[in-house]
Amino acid sequence: MKGINYQLEDLLERKPIVLDKTSIFSQISKKTVLITGAAGSIGSEIARQLFNFVPSLIILADQAETPLYLLSLEMAALSSGANFCIALADITDEAAVEHLFATYKPDVVYHAAAYKHVQMMEDNPTQAVLTNIEGTRIVATAAARHNVGTFVMISTDKAVNPANVMGATKLIAERFITSLQHNQGNNGETGTRFIITRFGNVLGSNGSVVPVFERQIAEGGPVTVTHPDITRFFMTIKEACLLVLEAGAMGRGGEIFVFDMGKQVKITDLVYKMIKMAGMEPEEDIQIRYTGLRAGEKLFEELISQSSRTLPTHNENIVIGVEDTVAFIPYTQQLDELKQIALLYNNMLTVTKIKAIVPEFVSANSIYEALDMR
Repeated sequence: MKGINYQLEDLLERKPIVLDKTSIFSQISKKTVLITGAAGSIGSEIARQLFNFVPSLIILADQAETPLYLLSLEMAALSSGANFCIALADITDEAAVEHLFATYKPDVVYHAAAYKHVQMMEDNPTQAVLTNIEGTRIVATAAARHNVGTFVMISTDKAVNPANVMGATKLIAERFITSLQHNQGNNGETGTRFIITRFGNVLGSNGSVVPVFERQIAEGGPVTVTHPDITRFFMTIKEACLLVLEAGAMGRGGEIFVFDMGKQVKITDLVYKMIKMAGMEPEEDIQIRYTGLRAGEKLFEELISQSSRTLPTHNENIVIGVEDTVAFIPYTQQLDELKQIALLYNNMLTVTKIKAIVPEFVSANSIYEALDMR
């Protein structure tokens, strides 16, 4: 079977995004940088990109032991003078996070640690709450307490009008971050610049569709697609991470930076393109099989809700999404209640509370649709 010979950029229906790296260099050079979720697709690529900007130290934090070890070997091979350390730590462990900040005193934090698989989080909403929401609260609160200069949370387009637990928990985390920033200002504190970056699917990331399609094509098919009309935004890992770094450099605090990824790509068109790149014909050499939308899956994604507005930046590929800010203390009390409910490990109760906090969360193709009918 003939393999597919291509660059991921070939699958994009647009030109690759190119950035001016001067502002990133001025923010990162000689700084101590902490990356949570460092062993994941985004976290590890941020680590690779950071070496170009000469930080004094990169702290690679993750709870995944083997991937973190493999990343440390890769980082050591990148440069004989690479100054980094690894920290085996779970962001839901408050004492471990406090130890990280007290020990290394980071200037910049890139918060990439999260559970991201939509179907898995539909089945495990408690873990989505404890990691995506509580973990973010713990890391962000520690950043504020230790006067970190910049905190960048990496979010997702699935947080916009969420149709699944994963997207809803990321939206709740986003709102906590913006309310924390607003609360600092109300208290007359300059403090940490809290920034959110939001983008769509990352080509080639762990668990993404492209490696799955590659394997199915190599095995002779069929290639499984959930729906003939399903579309998604796509960008490469390198693009995503450079845009995260630039957003961190340009942000003043409280912004949601949204990345322009061009038009949404029809997944069927993506599959056809990959099959042809492998030297075969769709539906002749390789069959396409439609399996139906999965739990929590929408036909299309959005980057900005209809109630939001956008502001331009100096980079045409980045806009600022302006959304209402929730009141910090009442919101924190709601999240405390959500955590206690989640710890009961009752999925329906947990998702009921999530929906109470995020009224626009309407489940799609999920058992939780029953909660929307009450």
